[in-house]
Amino acid sequence: MNCSKKLLLALSVLVLFFASCSKKEDSRSTEAKKLSVVVTTFPQYDWVREIAGSALEDMDLTLLINNGVDLHSYQPSIQDIAKINQSDLFIYVGGESDAWVEDSLVENVRALSLLETLGDKAKEEEVVEGMQEEEHEHEHEEEEVEYDEHVWLSLRNAQLLCSAITDLLCQADSKNAALYTANCASYNEKLSQLDSQYKSMVEGAKRKTVLFGDRFPFRYLCDDYDITYYAAFVGCSAETEASFQTLAFLAQKLTELDLPCVFQIERGNSKLANAIIQNSGNKKASVCELNSLQSVTSRDIAAGSTYLGIMEQNLEILKKALN
Repeated sequence: MNCSKKLLLALSVLVLFFASCSKKEDSRSTEAKKLSVVVTTFPQYDWVREIAGSALEDMDLTLLINNGVDLHSYQPSIQDIAKINQSDLFIYVGGESDAWVEDSLVENVRALSLLETLGDKAKEEEVVEGMQEEEHEHEHEEEEVEYDEHVWLSLRNAQLLCSAITDLLCQADSKNAALYTANCASYNEKLSQLDSQYKSMVEGAKRKTVLFGDRFPFRYLCDDYDITYYAAFVGCSAETEASFQTLAFLAQKLTELDLPCVFQIERGNSKLANAIIQNSGNKKASVCELNSLQSVTSRDIAAGSTYLGIMEQNLEILKKALN
C-alpha cells in the first residue's frame, strides 16, 4: 500500500470513531432509518437495484466509484470511509485494489467480499504467451498471489454473487426478505438465459480466439466459454506502453489467425490496437471495443445503463468478432 493510502487510513481513525458513535445513535430510530448499502463498483450497484426492486425506495444505495475511474485507480476519501462504516451492508471486490478495506472497517459493519464469496472459483492473474509481464520493484521478495478482480465478467459468477448479496440483504432487512428472494430468483434466471446465449454463440462460431491490444479483464468470460485469448497486458496491469516484442507477437498472431478485429476495453486508447494492425499482414482488421463495466459513470446510469444491457451488447460484439 502506498504512502498516500497509509496517510488516508491514519487520518480516518477519528472519522471511524465518530462514525461508530453516530451509528449507535441512529440505531435508536431504526424504524425511520433507510437500509444503507454501500458498494464499490457498478455491477454490484446494479445487482442490488435488481434484487431490491420496489424496496429500493426504502434503501440508501451508494456507488463509490461512479466518475469513470476504474477500480485499480480508486482511492477512498475520508468521507467514503465514514459512509462505509455507517452502512448496514458494504459490498466490495476484495482484491489487491481493495487492500485499503481491511484497515478501514469497524467491527460492526456487515461486509461482503466478492472474491472471498467465490472461494476457489476465483482465478489468479494469468500471463499467457506473448503477454507483457509487469516489472516488480522488489524482485527478490516473495510475491503474493494476485487474483483477477474482474469476477463480474462471468455471468455464472454473477448468479452466485447475487444469491450471496440476497442472503445478506435478507439478514439486514427481514421484512423484505421474501421480495429480495423472489427478485433474485427472477434476475438469476435472466442471467442464466444470457449465459446460454453466450454458450450457443461460441459453440456455433467460426473462430474461438480473441486478441486484445490492451489490458485483458475478460479472463472469467473467456474461460466460461473456452475462448482462447492473446493480449498485451493482464487485466489489472498498470502498464500503458507495450514492448516491441509484445507488439510484434500480437501482429503476427493477427496475421496467422486472420482475425477480423483487435479489441480494446471501454474508454481505452486505440493507439496500440492500431499499431498491431498496421504491423500485421491483416490491415483490413478493425478496432473493436468490449465493455468491462469498470468505467460506468453516474451519467451512464442516469441514461439507463445496466449490467445485463452491457453484457448483451458485449455478446453482439463478440458474435461479429468470432464469425
